[in-house]
Amino acid sequence: MAALSSAMRGSVKPKADFNVKEDAMALSKAIKGLGTDVKTLIQVLTHRSSDQRQLICKAYQEATGKMLVKDLKGETSGNFTDLLVALVTPTAVYHCQQVMKALKGVGTENSVLIEIFASTSNKQIKELSDAYSKETQRTLTEDLKKEISGDFASAILILAEGKRDESTNVDAAKAKEDAKILYNAGEKKLGTDESKFIDILCHRSIPQLRQTLVEYNTISGRSLQESIEREMSGSLELLLVAIVKCVQSVPAYLAERLHKSMKGVGTDEGTLNRIMVSRSEIDMLDIRSEFKKLYNYSLHSAIQSDTQGDYEKALINLCGGDGA
Repeated sequence: MAALSSAMRGSVKPKADFNVKEDAMALSKAIKGLGTDVKTLIQVLTHRSSDQRQLICKAYQEATGKMLVKDLKGETSGNFTDLLVALVTPTAVYHCQQVMKALKGVGTENSVLIEIFASTSNKQIKELSDAYSKETQRTLTEDLKKEISGDFASAILILAEGKRDESTNVDAAKAKEDAKILYNAGEKKLGTDESKFIDILCHRSIPQLRQTLVEYNTISGRSLQESIEREMSGSLELLLVAIVKCVQSVPAYLAERLHKSMKGVGTDEGTLNRIMVSRSEIDMLDIRSEFKKLYNYSLHSAIQSDTQGDYEKALINLCGGDGA
């Protein structure tokens, strides 16, 4: 979804002189010795790409007859365990597990669904959907329909199909037309036609929507985000605002999510882990930059202030580790 999806903007890159057997044996030694060598666990797992970590998992099982994920769960604890498990889980499966967790239990965690479906690309959503079917023997949309409802469900279900237009061409006339439709469906009328907002914001390409935001501002005199916040409420408002923010900048949106996860009393480790792991190879350097711009202190220092011990050390490595 982001304009820059290159791994060049990630803080974690594939290790150049990668030796899978060496890494697998180093992890085995770290786990089965007297007391777990967490320094080695952190060093290996936070400095390899997701693909390399999957190769390590396979080599580890071949060498020891055990699953690395089970050994990590047995030898570590708490938030540190959750982070390490996330690191050795394939990205699509991890996202799938996050959605499954959000859907089960009393009340659906809409904020997790909003973050994932507003900030991920068609390709990532397709991979998530495939992983979901494999894990549950049910379709993702089938389960979403059972757990969410109303206009919020309509919007999430469109996004979950992963069929957003991916054209890079911008039709200026269409952007003006869509801006007028949105203005007439919201600010200009008594009551709001949410379906128009859902249709345009969930189907149009990102470059097209960027131009639509500009045209809307010209017509309305206020931003589309402001209009959505004035005209709507609840989960639909939060989702559409998240989409608008991601159209402008996915890294800025995720920087805001990270800030919120560490702000105030207590830490939302689920959000912190999810973003730090899933974006470490995509745009973590941009997220760091946006975080600094938005809050006048570094993501590095926020992590240091809000976490501790081995968990903090692993997160710092995923952040890039240089304090910028």
